[in-house]
Amino acid sequence: MGLVVHFNRKRRYLSQIVSSGHITNRANEHPGGSMKNHGKRARQIAVLDADSAILDYVRRILADRFIVSSFTNALDLNRSLRGFPPPDLLIMDWHTSEDESEENALGLLARTRAFMPALPIIVVACSAEPNDIVAATRMGATSVILKPFSKREIDLAVQQCLKMPAVQPVDDNVDGIRLNENTFFVRSSKRMREIESQCTLVARADIPVLILGESGTGKEVAAMLIHKTSARSQRSFLKVNCAAMPADLLESELFGYEQGAFTGAVKSKPGKFEICNEGTILLDEIGEMPPALQAKLLQVLQDGSFSRLGGRASVKVDVRVIAATNIDIKAAISQKAFREDLYYRLNGFTLKMPPLRERTEEIPILAQHFMRKIATKYEREPLPISRALLQALSRYTWPGNLRELENTIKRYFVLGDEQAIIDELDPLQSTAMFAITNECTSGSGNLKRIVKNLKGNAEAAAIAQSLDVMGWNRRAAAQELQISYKALLYKIKEYNLSPPRKQLGLIGGAARFEQAQSA
Repeated sequence: MGLVVHFNRKRRYLSQIVSSGHITNRANEHPGGSMKNHGKRARQIAVLDADSAILDYVRRILADRFIVSSFTNALDLNRSLRGFPPPDLLIMDWHTSEDESEENALGLLARTRAFMPALPIIVVACSAEPNDIVAATRMGATSVILKPFSKREIDLAVQQCLKMPAVQPVDDNVDGIRLNENTFFVRSSKRMREIESQCTLVARADIPVLILGESGTGKEVAAMLIHKTSARSQRSFLKVNCAAMPADLLESELFGYEQGAFTGAVKSKPGKFEICNEGTILLDEIGEMPPALQAKLLQVLQDGSFSRLGGRASVKVDVRVIAATNIDIKAAISQKAFREDLYYRLNGFTLKMPPLRERTEEIPILAQHFMRKIATKYEREPLPISRALLQALSRYTWPGNLRELENTIKRYFVLGDEQAIIDELDPLQSTAMFAITNECTSGSGNLKRIVKNLKGNAEAAAIAQSLDVMGWNRRAAAQELQISYKALLYKIKEYNLSPPRKQLGLIGGAARFEQAQSA
């Protein structure tokens, strides 16, 4: 279902709030003396909507603070956008015209974004269809508001686009958003700026959001950003880890319980959904939720009602649900571990958090940010991060993503030994550099021998790493290195390689397995 919707119901809604009047294509800027901020240029806002009652309503809301220009068709708006001074913000209806000969919203968005790439654009829509929100995001919309909207909603969206009062920059060196005292949304790469744009867009739609991504990619931070930029930002934001407690305890934690519901329930207790009423709840690791609780959560998403554990009365709540998981949700559905109907209820909008290895340009900025954060916490001066350490950080694949990077910087801060961190992150590079240093300082001057030794050291390091990864299963390591099994055995003997002590007990089993394979 698209956003092509007739406005009869909206007109009736607005006619109860404001009286319709004649709207010119270029509105009267503002009544004399009604504008504030006399000492500086007032911000200009252009508004496009086919409904004159909506234009009048928006002008009444904003005219005391902004110069509001109203337009009933895209052609007049396009002419105005090329005038001087240009507007500071555009508010446009998703359905610009029912006449197919005129430019639709997507075309107008694309053309406006190409002509004025820095112009904030608020899209006013009649439905919260995910496909429409995604399309608006890709075309460059900054925010989405659903009709019928209130004065508070339009005020929040305008302030968000022009001033961003609910979030503050982290500092002068980091392109990010401060969400609370200890949490920041860093957006120094193109991928993360796209994520930020999607978060701020879906924040206005007030629909369930499913955040997917590997462990440590910042799913909770994205959920906090959605809450912080939504109309619920002044209400509670609560996180519940669905994998951290057994099923019975999780049910009582989410939905509460009545007195006598179980042994030890000496008095009634509200659950997180009741505590978070009119706010936002993050269900982390939703893929680990037991199937019985999934059915109860589905009911909450459908009609906002549930019963406490041991209770008969129905409790009604208004809570926005954001779910996050690091599992393959489609695979969990096929294995009957996750309800398909719950997935479609949660999947009002899906965010996919990129792993750190796919946004390596952020690693130097994140490393400096974590260093300042840790130094501030422990009231000490931050340690310098050298180019060699930054190179090692950038080459590492970060399976633990942001969480692992922060812990690595914390170890460096505590130990103060940069070389130990480099060796830990990049053992091959460390081995090669050690060999180069030894050969160059020996003073032998034999270039052929230096090159031969360096090749041998690099080969030995590569073989050792492959064996470690494969748990010293030599056949698997030979396949990984794409050499024969006999050649690998020869190389192990030539370079005098041996397994670490912690793996010695496993080698016998691996050897027996290899013998069985060759038998």
